[in-house]
Amino acid sequence: MDKVTSILLVGVGGQGTILASKLFSEAMAEEGFDVKMSEIHGMSQRGGGVSTQIRYGKKVYSPIIGEGCADILVSMETAESARWLNYLKPDAKLIISDYRIYPPEVLSGREEYPQTTIEDLSKVADVTVVHAEKLALEAGSAKCMNIVLLGALVKGLGLENSVDWNGIIEKTVKPAFIEMNKKAFRLGVEAVS
Repeated sequence: MDKVTSILLVGVGGQGTILASKLFSEAMAEEGFDVKMSEIHGMSQRGGGVSTQIRYGKKVYSPIIGEGCADILVSMETAESARWLNYLKPDAKLIISDYRIYPPEVLSGREEYPQTTIEDLSKVADVTVVHAEKLALEAGSAKCMNIVLLGALVKGLGLENSVDWNGIIEKTVKPAFIEMNKKAFRLGVEAVS
């Protein structure tokens, strides 16, 4: 694979964006790819945005994804997807959770939650909506929405059978949460047709 694949994962602090990115990056490294990952926390501890950029291929020189260069965007929170659209290639995929987190400005009434619709997003990308919270609760906890979306990403890239994802989860996740995360991952894979 000479092509470098560029993936952008975005969310809000506390959603596990970085953990999902580390799991994916570790798996790609184990498969023999050169992998570079960059993370930006921003004001994540105050409900602000978190983004990670992953690039993998035969040889990767930088983890940074320029505007108009991302092959796939995974958004763990609905409004975050709209903030990063300018990073997508014209033929990019967007995997979006229908989960919303209302920031303090919205809760206080000073601002409105962005009303970007799935139809708006579909004009600029191939959109797959994942009901991540529902699936995570089915797996055992809303806290594993990130792993549901990791499963959706893996399926979207066609990597569900080429990597021992259960083994990656077993090595990375605390023992008490391994089975729940395996189920969350499987449900995320199944959510993408």
